Amino acid sequence: MRLVGKEKLVELQKKPSNIRNICILAHVDHGKTTLADSFISSNGIISSRLAGQLRYMDSREDEQMRGITMKSSSIALSFNKENEEYLINLIDTPGHVDFSSEVSTAVRLCDGALVVVDVVEGVSPQTHVVLHQAWLEDIRPCLVLNKIDRLITELRYTPLEAYVHLQQVLEQVNAVMGNLSASDILEQASSRVSDNPGDQSPKDSHLESRTFDWSSGLEDTDDSSIYFSPEAGNVIFASAIDGWGFGIDQFGEQYAKKLGVSKTALSKTLWGDYYLNSKTKRIMKGAQSKGKKPLFVQFVLENLWAVYDAVVINRDEAKIERIIKSLSLKLGPREMRLKDSKLQLRALLNKWLPVTSSALNMVCSKLPSPADISEKRIEKLICSSGRRFDSLPEETQNLKKDFQTIQQDSDAPVVAFISKMFAVDRTALPQNRPRPLSSEEIAERRQTARRIHLEKQERMKNLEQTPADSASTPEIPEAADLQEESMQEENGPVFVAFARIFSGVIRRGQKVYVMGPKYNPEEALAQGDDGGGEWRKHIHEVVISDLYLLMGRDLESVDEVPAGNVFGLGGLEEIIFKSGTICSTLACPPFTDMNFAAKPIVRVAVEPKHLRDMSVLINGMRLLNQADPSVEVFIQETGEHVLVAAGEVHLGKCLKDLRERFAQIELDVSVPIVPFRETIILLPKIDMVNEVIGDINTVQIPRQFMEDLQAESITVSKDGTIGISTPNQGHRFRLKALPLPASVTSLLEDHMELLQILDAQSSTVLSGKKGEGRLLSSLNEKTILKLEGLKKLMATSLKEAGKKWRGVCDCDRIWSFGPRRCGPNILVNNVPGYDRPSIWDCVSGVPKGIDKLREYDSCVVGGFQLVTLNGPMCDEPMTGVCFVVESWEVVDSQQERTLLNATAGKSVVKETIKAGGGTVHEPIPATEPMSDDSNVVHGAEAHVNCDPNDTQQHLNVRNIRVLEGEREASRSIEVDNSTTACSSNEACAEISLNTTNFEAEGTFENKDLSEEILSVEKDTKIDGSGRLQQVYGPISGQIISTTKEGCRAAFQTQPQRLMAAMYKCNIQATADVLGPVYSVVSKRCGQVLEEDMREGSAIFDILTTLPVAESFGFSEEIRKKTSGLASPQLFFSHWEVVPGDPYWIPSTEEELLHFGEKADSGSQAKRYLDGVRRRKGLHVKEHIVEHAEKQRTLTKNK
Repeated sequence: MRLVGKEKLVELQKKPSNIRNICILAHVDHGKTTLADSFISSNGIISSRLAGQLRYMDSREDEQMRGITMKSSSIALSFNKENEEYLINLIDTPGHVDFSSEVSTAVRLCDGALVVVDVVEGVSPQTHVVLHQAWLEDIRPCLVLNKIDRLITELRYTPLEAYVHLQQVLEQVNAVMGNLSASDILEQASSRVSDNPGDQSPKDSHLESRTFDWSSGLEDTDDSSIYFSPEAGNVIFASAIDGWGFGIDQFGEQYAKKLGVSKTALSKTLWGDYYLNSKTKRIMKGAQSKGKKPLFVQFVLENLWAVYDAVVINRDEAKIERIIKSLSLKLGPREMRLKDSKLQLRALLNKWLPVTSSALNMVCSKLPSPADISEKRIEKLICSSGRRFDSLPEETQNLKKDFQTIQQDSDAPVVAFISKMFAVDRTALPQNRPRPLSSEEIAERRQTARRIHLEKQERMKNLEQTPADSASTPEIPEAADLQEESMQEENGPVFVAFARIFSGVIRRGQKVYVMGPKYNPEEALAQGDDGGGEWRKHIHEVVISDLYLLMGRDLESVDEVPAGNVFGLGGLEEIIFKSGTICSTLACPPFTDMNFAAKPIVRVAVEPKHLRDMSVLINGMRLLNQADPSVEVFIQETGEHVLVAAGEVHLGKCLKDLRERFAQIELDVSVPIVPFRETIILLPKIDMVNEVIGDINTVQIPRQFMEDLQAESITVSKDGTIGISTPNQGHRFRLKALPLPASVTSLLEDHMELLQILDAQSSTVLSGKKGEGRLLSSLNEKTILKLEGLKKLMATSLKEAGKKWRGVCDCDRIWSFGPRRCGPNILVNNVPGYDRPSIWDCVSGVPKGIDKLREYDSCVVGGFQLVTLNGPMCDEPMTGVCFVVESWEVVDSQQERTLLNATAGKSVVKETIKAGGGTVHEPIPATEPMSDDSNVVHGAEAHVNCDPNDTQQHLNVRNIRVLEGEREASRSIEVDNSTTACSSNEACAEISLNTTNFEAEGTFENKDLSEEILSVEKDTKIDGSGRLQQVYGPISGQIISTTKEGCRAAFQTQPQRLMAAMYKCNIQATADVLGPVYSVVSKRCGQVLEEDMREGSAIFDILTTLPVAESFGFSEEIRKKTSGLASPQLFFSHWEVVPGDPYWIPSTEEELLHFGEKADSGSQAKRYLDGVRRRKGLHVKEHIVEHAEKQRTLTKNK
C-alpha cells in the first residue's frame, strides 16, 4: 500500500531547501536497481520482501530478462528525517557501457549522486566513467560500498581481512577522484594570467612568456572535500540484497553511551588506525603497529560476522534469539518462524540496520539542495566552454541570481531543460488510465446495456418476419459496434519530456519558448520581441499542455511544477527532437550540450521485409531516433536506411523497439557495419620475409596504382612527391603525403572541440567578415590559453618526432585541419613566396598579411577536406596524414581576351581586358552590312571580378557557329567568373557585354579576332547539335578537383594501411576457465594486455583488446565456452592499425619462394578492405575462378 499520496508530494515540491535530486551511478551488476528497490519499499510502493527481486525501475521486458538496466527512470519519494519531510527525486541509471548516454541525461538534471561500488569487484571501468561524468557536471557524489555480504559468504574473509580489503577499495575510488581533481587544478593554473594584464602587449601575451608554478596549484588547493571518507559521513557500508546498510555515525551513537565517549570523538576514530585500550578505556592510535584490532573491526564487523554465522553459515536458533535480545529488536512471530535463512537474515538486519534510513540520511545531510547550486555549474549550463560568461548580455547574466535563489513566484522567469524524450504507451497516460466507476456511472451503463439488448432482440424479431426475397437488404451495423468504434483510441506511443525546472513555476496553459541550438539571445534582445530577425527561426512558442509527476512506471498529472524539481512534460514531441531548453524570456540562451561518454559506432542497414512498409519503417526509425538519446539514424547515398548504436546490446534493444513498438513490421537487418579509418605509415625497412630493403628512401608504389597515375598524367618523384595540373593547365601543384607522429594524431583527436573553435575564429577573420572583434572578445582567457597550449604541444611533438619534420611541418604554416576542419589530418603550406596568415594568428587578433591570400586559397582547402573525408582505399575517413603543398604554380599569360560587342551601326567594338582590370574600346570596321535575320542574342550579361595579381581570364564560350555557305560567324561570348571572389577591392572591373552577330567574308580580316577564336577552341568541344560546349568547369571547381586527386595520388604513393576500431575488454573469470577465454580471444584477433589475480580470491581480471569488427557474438560465445563463469565488458578504446599491407603481392624471389605465386593465404587487412569495398559497391579485384584446368579422369584417358 502506498504510504505517500500525490498531494503530499506536490506539497513537498514547494520547499526547495528540502528537495534532493539524486541519481544512482555504478558499474553494471553492482546493485543500483536493488538499492533503488529498498528506497521505493520505504514508501510502500512495493513490498519490502520483494525489494531486490522485483526490480521496480526496470519496466521493460528485456531489462527483466537480461537483468540489466537499459534506461534512466525517475521516481519521487518522501523521507522523514528528524521530523522534517524531504522530497527525494531518485533517478536510476544503467551501468552497461552501451547505455552510458542515459547516464549523461540523468546527471544533467541532478545535484548529487550515489556512487555504488561492489566491494568484491572493486573499481570497474564504468565506475571511472560515471565518476568522470559527475565531475564534468559539477555534482557532488556520495559512496555506497555494496555487497559486503559476499566477503562473508563467498570469500569467507575474517573481519580483519575484510577491513583491509575495504580500505583498499576506498583508496581506489579516492585515487580516481584525486586524478580528476589534479587535472582540473592544473587546468585552472594554466589559465592564470600575469598580475598586470594591462601592461602587456599582444606579443607578450603568448604562452611562452607566461610562467606557472605547477606545484603551488596542487599544494595550495584544499581538495579534502572531494574525497570519500567514512568519518566525513559520505560513505555507507551496505548489502542492498539483504536490506542492511550503515554509516559510522550509527555505530558511534550506539557505542558512545556504553564506552562513555562522546559521539563526535567516536565517529571520528571508529574508522582508521585506532584501537580501544581495555585497561584505560581510552581510544589510542597505532592499532596496526601494536597488533591490536581496529575499532571498526571490534565494534562493527565482528558483530556483523556473528549475525551471518548464526543465521546463514552455522545456523543456531539459540544464538539468534540472544542476538535479537541483545540488540533490542522486535521481530514478529511470522518472521521468527521463517525457515529460509536468507529471509530471516533480511528481516533481522533490516530491523537493526535498515539501508534506506542510513542511505537517505546521508543524502539529506551531505548532498546539496537545488538552492545550493554553484556559480561554476550555472556558468557551465548557460555558457559554452569557449566563451566568457561576462560577454553574455546583462539580462542573461541576471538569470544566475534566479538559479541560485530558486524563485518560485509568478514574476520569476521560467527556465527548464529537457535532457531526453522517452516513449510511453498512450494508455499509460493519467487521462487515459482506467479509473473506478461511481454508482451513478454504473447504473447509467447498466441502463445503456439493457437498451442495446432490447434493440438487438427487436431487430432479430423483425428479421424473422421479413420475407425471403428481402434478405438482400443491407445489414445495419449495431449501435454497440458503432459505439465501440467511436470510443476506440490509438495505442501507439506518445513522447514525454524528461526535464528539470531551474527557475520560476511552470503551469498548464502557459506560453513559453523552446530555444533551438543556434538561438542567440543577443540578436533577440537587440531587436525586441516584435523584431523579425533570423533569431525567429530558432525558437518556437508553445503552450504547456500536460505536466506529470514521474513515479517510475507510472505518471501522475499535476497542474504546476515549481523550481528545483524533476518532472515530465507532454505535448512537445513535434517541437523537441532529443533535448532542448524551455524559457519564458528571450534572454535565456540554449543550454550547453551534454557530455556523452560513448559514441555510437556499430551500424546496420535496415529495410522492411515487404516494400509496401517502407513509409512505416521511415516513421518508426524517426520515432526510435527521438526516443533514444544516443542512437543515430540516417540515409546513405546508396539509399540504405542505417541505424547506428553504441554496441551490440544497445543495437539489440533498438531493433527490438523498432520491430515491436515503433514500426511494428518485419525487418531485414544487414550484417553489422563497422567504421574503419585510412592512414599511411613510414617506409618499411624490411620486406615480408625479413630481408632488408635496399633504398628505404624510395617509395615502392604498387603496380596497379602506378598504372593509374600514369594514365592520369601525374608525375611521381623518388620521394613520393607528385605533380598534377588542372585540366586547363592554368594551375600546377606539387604535393606530398607524410604520416603524422602518433603523439600529434592523438593530440588532435583529444582536442576536437578546440579545433572547432579555432576554425570558426580563423574563418571569420580570414573571410573579412565584420564583427570579428566581437567574436574575439567573446573568447575567454581560458580558451585562448588552451589554443596556445595546443599549438605549443604540437610544436614540441613535431620537434621530438625527428629531423625530417623540422623543415617540413611548422605549426605556423598549417593551412587547415581535416576532415570537417577539426580532424586528425593536417594540410601544410610550403609554397615558396606564399606567406598566407597562419590559423593560429587569428587567436590573438586580425593577423598581418591577410591581403596576401590567393584568390583560390579556399578551393585548395576544400579539396583537402573532401579527400580526408573519403580516402582512396575504401571511402573511409583518413587519420594521421599530413599533406604538404610544395608548390603552386599559376600560368600568368598576358594575352589579350577579345570580346565583341556590336553597335547599332555598321561597326563592331573590340574590348580588350588588360591585366590591370580596365577596358579599352577600339572600333573595328565591318566588311559587310549586318544581317537583319541573323541569330541575335540580346542581353547576354556577365560580371567579372578582376584580380590584379592574376591576369589570366577564363572565358566560357557558347553558341559559336561558323556557317560555310555565307562565311558567316555568329558567336555569343560570355565572361563567367561568378565563383571567383576578389581578394582585394582594388582594380575590380565589372563588365557588361551585349553581344550580337557579325558577318565576315572570306577569312577573318582582324588578326586579334582570329586569335581569340583559336584560344577559345582549345577549351571547347562540339556536341551533337553542332554547338561548341565548354570542356572544363569554373576554375574554382577545377582546383578543388585537382587538389583532391593530387592528395589521393600522394596518399597512394605511401605505404597504405587500414585502421580498425578497437574495444577494450575487461573479463572476470576463474582459473579453471582461463584456457577457453584465451582461445575465444585469440580466435577473434584479440590481444591480452593484462592478467591480474585478485588478492584473496580465485578470480582473474583479464584486460584485452578486441577489434569491433570481431566483437559481434563475443559475449555470448565466451559465456558458452566457460559455462557462464566468465563475464566480459566491452567499451570503445582507440583506433589501431591493422597489421599487414592490404595491397601486398609477392615480388622478390624470396617472397615468391616463401608465399608462392598466388600468395592466397589472405591477410586480415585485405579481408576487411574487400568487405568494405564490396558493401559500398566499389570495385573489388578478385578472381571468381582461378586456374580452371579441365579435370581428366583415367577412364577418359584410355
